[in-house]
Amino acid sequence: VGHWEGDTLVIDTVGYNAVSGYDGRGTPHSEKLHTIERYTRLDKGRLQTKVTIDDPVMYAKPFEVTINATTTPGDEVMEYICQDGNQYGVGTLPPPTPK
Repeated sequence: VGHWEGDTLVIDTVGYNAVSGYDGRGTPHSEKLHTIERYTRLDKGRLQTKVTIDDPVMYAKPFEVTINATTTPGDEVMEYICQDGNQYGVGTLPPPTPK
């Protein structure tokens, strides 16, 4: 479910399948996984994404990951579609940290 909190798009997701890949890195999760993603455009060239990950089966407590994306003048923003089995960019991610 998505909604706006001021200038931030908030996406609250539950109902993950325990056998699906959450992030392409193999980060462990269960069907109890609950994520909250917050997308904030800081200015014309910067987007901040904060993701809260809560899975009481796999992790002792919820944790947050922050990603700061920047563009260079002249860059084109490309559409990204999240879909099952999408492997684009998987080889660029570091391996997950074991629990």
